[in-house]
Amino acid sequence: MLDSDPSKRTSPPASVSREATRGRAFPFASFDRFPYWILILLIAGLIAAIVIATNAEYSQIIEILSSGIYYTLYVAFFAYAFALVFGLIAGLMRVSHNPVLYTLGTLYVEVIRGIPLLVQILYFFYVIAPFVADRVPEPYDQFFRSEVNEGILALSIGYGAYLAEVYRAGIEAIPRGQMEAARSLGMSYVQAMQHVILPQAIRIILPPLGNDFVSMLKDSALTSSISVKELTLWTRQRSANTFRPLEHWTIAALLYLTMTLGLSLIVRYIERKYTIPK
Repeated sequence: MLDSDPSKRTSPPASVSREATRGRAFPFASFDRFPYWILILLIAGLIAAIVIATNAEYSQIIEILSSGIYYTLYVAFFAYAFALVFGLIAGLMRVSHNPVLYTLGTLYVEVIRGIPLLVQILYFFYVIAPFVADRVPEPYDQFFRSEVNEGILALSIGYGAYLAEVYRAGIEAIPRGQMEAARSLGMSYVQAMQHVILPQAIRIILPPLGNDFVSMLKDSALTSSISVKELTLWTRQRSANTFRPLEHWTIAALLYLTMTLGLSLIVRYIERKYTIPK
């Protein structure tokens, strides 16, 4: 007799589940596991593509707003690259046994995380960048007078504080014996961290790093407050000039959704390929 108590039932191993899906028309054990959300998005995207392709006005709006996509991706990619560096440095300081480094790293993380990102961008644009530009010799001062560069630096500093905590959590997730074994082999602390601890920690924190990258792409819209000509600023200006906010903001939302979904799929692929199996 079959046990009717569902609490005593156990799910089949992953290998059995994979074996059960072989030979099926769809690689799913049952249709209740089918990703219906992807199907709904594909249908909605197809409808939106047909409407845009058959409407000359929407096609023109996409052509005009596409110039803002370049700056959106440009700001997001470079800001995240700098944020990875700032976060790594601050994260290493947070796990350091040196009280000075630990204090400086903690101060950076707590202060930056306590201030809204939009306020940080405006403060950097109106206060820090002009202060530094006035004291840097030419032609290097022009770097700090560019709205795009200022937006990239402000975003990277802001996100660096959050990535520092991600790095710290990944480093602390590595068993202490890994460091002790590396030091017993004659490695210095820096060598052990570089060759033993960090490679394992980065594979552990790949999912949150990927999520922060997608968030960075969306938060790049905040740089429109300092006149960076990315997608949001282009949309705001065009909708105000043409008095057609519905069409412009709808296209902008679709463009952001397309970019974030594309990056999410890339991030998931990287996670599945490099994440440490459990």
